[in-house]
Amino acid sequence: MASGHPDVIPTLSPAGIVPSQLDHQSLPGTRQWAVAATAPVDVSAAADTIRSYRRAVTPDVRTPPTFARADRRAAFHALHHGDRPLLLPNAWDHASAAAFAARGHPAVGTTSLGVAAAAGLPDAAGVLRAANLRLARLLRPLPVLLTVDVEGGCSDDPAEVADLVAELADLGVVGVNVEDGRPDGTLAPVAVTAAKVASVRAAVPGLFVNARTDAWWLGTSDPLPEALRRARAYADAGADGVFVPGAPDATAVAAVVDAVAVPVNVLHRPGGLTLPELAGLGVARVSTGSLLYRAALGAALAALDAAAGSPRADVDPPSYAEVQALSAPPGSPAR
Repeated sequence: MASGHPDVIPTLSPAGIVPSQLDHQSLPGTRQWAVAATAPVDVSAAADTIRSYRRAVTPDVRTPPTFARADRRAAFHALHHGDRPLLLPNAWDHASAAAFAARGHPAVGTTSLGVAAAAGLPDAAGVLRAANLRLARLLRPLPVLLTVDVEGGCSDDPAEVADLVAELADLGVVGVNVEDGRPDGTLAPVAVTAAKVASVRAAVPGLFVNARTDAWWLGTSDPLPEALRRARAYADAGADGVFVPGAPDATAVAAVVDAVAVPVNVLHRPGGLTLPELAGLGVARVSTGSLLYRAALGAALAALDAAAGSPRADVDPPSYAEVQALSAPPGSPAR
């Protein structure tokens, strides 16, 4: 394997996971997904890459492991085909991502709320292009696979969205979330988001495109049929996975899993379905979303209250709306 910084190694041929090649010898408990891929890979090698990443996660996070870009992308794909869902912690800065990596997580996502709030910007407003690129540069040396929440891609032009994702990929990012929620709190037309997915897939083969529908998140009148319609359309457009934050219960989650032949991602809900329960439903990935950022903010406020001599017990983390209000202009959607 080549040596040097993982993102200055010449890119190998584009790689993706071919589900029929997944077997129990290479990845115990693997699910079989009927998904198109850009090119076949050696899944056993991808599994070895994942194990190497886990071994590379040490308290000294200054020295990154040296893996070719195609291997990194294949490893991230393979994490969605294990015997339990990938638990994806969502970071907002270098310290949080480094801490999650040091905890042993082979992959880290970003939280758009955390990234936005840390920069003094509103979430879900399509204004995080520069902030996301800056964060990707900061996280580049870490021994972890990084996927970035680009919201709607900061544009309704599929080519512009693909350009942004290509820039992130050049910084070593192995996946992105592309969502259909719009800054005004409505859902984008299905065709618009599907075109973004297809454009990104064509521009950066092998990168994991996770298409998110906010049918539940934005409170549509009949969310299940709308979520299923959108999930199918995005999978047909080439999405490697679909993300359905806000899916309320096991029945809704199972319906999405049954509706598409790509890995399904849900949002962790404190007090909700457990990882084993979600695994039983066929879920492939569970994201923490903004929870960890909000919990950190809540812990900081609790410590401040204690320092002031007025400790408070059992304080819940600030809500999404409360954090959004710190940076968002009045009238911004509460998601």
